[in-house]
Amino acid sequence: MAQTLFRTGLVLGTKSSDKLNAGEVIVGDGGMVLQLERRGYVKAGHWTPEAAVQNPEAVRQLHREFLRAGADVLQTFTFYCSDDKLELSGNVTNITGAQINEAACDLAREVADEGNALVAGCVSQTPCYLSNRNETEVKSLFKKQMDEFLKKDIDFFIAEFFRYAEEAAWAVQVLKTSGKTVGATLCISPHGDMNGLPPGECAVHLVKAGADIVGVNCHLDPTACIQTVKLMKEGLDKAGLKGHLMIQPLGCQTPECNLTGYISLPEYPFALECRTLTRWDVHKYAREAYDAGIRYIGGCCGFEAYHIRAISEELRAERGFLPPASEKHGLWGAGLELHTKPWVRARAQREYWENLLPASGRPKCPSMATPADE
Repeated sequence: MAQTLFRTGLVLGTKSSDKLNAGEVIVGDGGMVLQLERRGYVKAGHWTPEAAVQNPEAVRQLHREFLRAGADVLQTFTFYCSDDKLELSGNVTNITGAQINEAACDLAREVADEGNALVAGCVSQTPCYLSNRNETEVKSLFKKQMDEFLKKDIDFFIAEFFRYAEEAAWAVQVLKTSGKTVGATLCISPHGDMNGLPPGECAVHLVKAGADIVGVNCHLDPTACIQTVKLMKEGLDKAGLKGHLMIQPLGCQTPECNLTGYISLPEYPFALECRTLTRWDVHKYAREAYDAGIRYIGGCCGFEAYHIRAISEELRAERGFLPPASEKHGLWGAGLELHTKPWVRARAQREYWENLLPASGRPKCPSMATPADE
């Protein structure tokens, strides 16, 4: 490991597109909402981000773990932070969206500056879109959040977790008025969005709205998400449009819900750990995503810091460095070479972990479920 260049004083451009235009890889961060719920700071079901105000140290620490694992971007903890969602979720604390947005931006920037990372201001789907499809009302929510972000030091925007390409496009149109780079990700399957719009057409819709980066996040595992982004790329190529590709999948295996997503699993949301990706699954995912032409590669719900480290390690040659979090354990289990047990020392090699078929450890485990025909 002595010859490895670790990340020290990495200087990034002021926009994510600076790196992407140069053909560089951007490693995103992991899931905030699910991790903070597991740690006791977020309420399941509502998933709203009051913790940015109530428990800033918890949010700060999670950001720091992702940064140490190699993330180039820290997303503000502002998922579901539209005023209508906070009201619908029974926000008895009277913490406003503006307070959350301000605190979340400050926390992300504080930690990002520790490693010269970028900060992405994030907006997500709104309940009022489903209730009335009123473009003016929906856009006003996005603009309010955008204006709050612009008071802070953010580098670019991400519109994430949209089930409808139309609503995502509305978000992009608003965010582009800032003059900053805008990424847009949908939580859709290879079948398309909830209106049945195919992934390729969704991507075209988003790029025409002004998105610089398009892709998918959450809801489905890496295999399904890579397939979806490939279809998005095909759609853009066919339309003669250019857009950088982004992927931040679910950190769980979801082979039998390749249309509806993980919320239809019986384990959602309190027993998903049995489906968690191993770090070796993530190595494979990162390589497949890179080979598919995707250059913004991260994770969403279920992705922990060690998953982000796995992305960083798999793409170390392309990035030219390893993160500090790789110093202790060595690549491909090399740290096991000094173990006292010979059968454990024998696992200090890439071949062992690449060929491993992980067991669940649960009697009569249904983990080999047959993917549904959807």
